[in-house]
Amino acid sequence: MNNIDFYFSIGSTYTYLSVTRALEAEKQHQIKFNWTPFSVRAIMKEMNNVPFPKEKKNKVDYMWRDIERRAKNYGFFAKTPVPYPLTEFDLANKIAILGLKNNWGVDYVQLTYKRWFQEGKEPAVEPNLSEICRKLSLDKEKIVSEASSEEINNIYLSNTEKARKNKIFGSPSFVVKNEIFWGDDRMEDAIKWSKANE
Repeated sequence: MNNIDFYFSIGSTYTYLSVTRALEAEKQHQIKFNWTPFSVRAIMKEMNNVPFPKEKKNKVDYMWRDIERRAKNYGFFAKTPVPYPLTEFDLANKIAILGLKNNWGVDYVQLTYKRWFQEGKEPAVEPNLSEICRKLSLDKEKIVSEASSEEINNIYLSNTEKARKNKIFGSPSFVVKNEIFWGDDRMEDAIKWSKANE
């Protein structure tokens, strides 16, 4: 089974489309995504990149509408705009790292994105975080404490450094060996490349 590194940040808007359909893509194409949360915010700050600049209203309006259209084409939906940027960006991603170490990470990421883009509930803030933990039968206080540990922070920093070394500049990004495929609309290209270059 082919493995594809899937770099993402909870906080990236278009990543909603990828995390929502990733498991189905794995089944359909018999591939495995290596889910890797990293800080796209840190990398974008280094590049002086502002993803949704307020002074470019037409572009921002387009991006929100584009996400809605693409979701509909995939068979689900998005109701935009959503709360953005996230106030607890790092915590949201550290919880994802903790979850991926403990086999509930994918469920957490998908549910977090679903509530963000379908119900307008911002990730990693209250009461949304407590509600998600209840749905996943998790102890919220324990989860936040463990996600804030030095161990998880080091993994987060390491994932972000790996993203830099792979020359990743946005989320979602898919890496097949040394090839980068940036954006939700490149997921299938990454899968095809992986199969063609086994």
